[in-house]
Amino acid sequence: MSKLIKIDQSTALPVSRAALGQRVMRVLMAVLPWVIIAGLLWAGLFIKPQPVGATVTPPLLERRDQFYGLALSPDGEVWASGSNGKILALATDGRLHRLVTPTERTLQDIAIWDDSHAVAVGNDGVVLFSQDGGRFWQAAAHVPRSEVANKLNRVRIAAGGLAIATGEMGALLISHDYGQNWQRLRDEEDVAWNDVAILDDGQLVVVGEFGRILRSEDLGQHWEEIEAPLPSSLMSVQFRDARNGVAVGLEGALLVTRDGGRQWQNIDLGIGDHLFDVLWSPAQARWFATGSLGRWVSGSGQDDGWKVGILDDRNLSWHTRALAVGNDLWLAGADLGHWNGERWSPLKP
Repeated sequence: MSKLIKIDQSTALPVSRAALGQRVMRVLMAVLPWVIIAGLLWAGLFIKPQPVGATVTPPLLERRDQFYGLALSPDGEVWASGSNGKILALATDGRLHRLVTPTERTLQDIAIWDDSHAVAVGNDGVVLFSQDGGRFWQAAAHVPRSEVANKLNRVRIAAGGLAIATGEMGALLISHDYGQNWQRLRDEEDVAWNDVAILDDGQLVVVGEFGRILRSEDLGQHWEEIEAPLPSSLMSVQFRDARNGVAVGLEGALLVTRDGGRQWQNIDLGIGDHLFDVLWSPAQARWFATGSLGRWVSGSGQDDGWKVGILDDRNLSWHTRALAVGNDLWLAGADLGHWNGERWSPLKP
């Protein structure tokens, strides 16, 4: 007699559903990576990022800025040239704006003839000139170059579009057309000429490394080397008239001439700080020099009439250039500011 076998459906059904769930899960796990990849590809191809918020414009004056040249425009603006090809113009009402230039080379110096013509020089032999009051600058073409080094340290100007630039490897360059075209005044040599004074009737006085001094009476056609009283490198020279001039340099060097640069007298200031620039202030009727560690030197030109000091004991910045504006003196270097003889007021970034 056969027996009937009964299947308990209540236990068989759950086993079947569990197996089906496991199969579905395995399928999903296998497909999921491909779904993610496809989604990323679609997003990359069809979703474009949109900017959020306004574009951040860097300030005109930044903490990292360093300035090396100063000039005064006919309308009273102070122009400062410096790192990354930057030229800033400070108006008499305190407003600051930037003059756009075609270079990122550091501009070591700047000079202004009139309300149209200006010139700037700097690293790697760059020379810029403007014919519209600084609104548009062009790079001078075919500037004489050395295969060794080409930094131009200084540019001095005179009436009629005359400009002379000094620099590394004996660079003494002259322009007669407001900085557009340049020629050498001397052959290349292993010395840096740091500054030149342009006097009347074609007289030039040049100072440079190792205390070297040159003098010319025919705008650089012939040269005479002047014996210097000390070996320190001279960084700047200026004359207040055809006979009286001052040169300053490293390790506190200060020389005075009273015969147009033929003979020089060493003035012992009792300091060792480097001096980088010197000027004659007509408003104060005094010489002023600036240099490293906030150092300043001032004097009438007499042997015993020199004073030394520090701009601000809390700010020992170096300055390579000074500019007399009325009774104030503007200084450029690690920072930019003005000094009234008692208080140093740097511009804040």
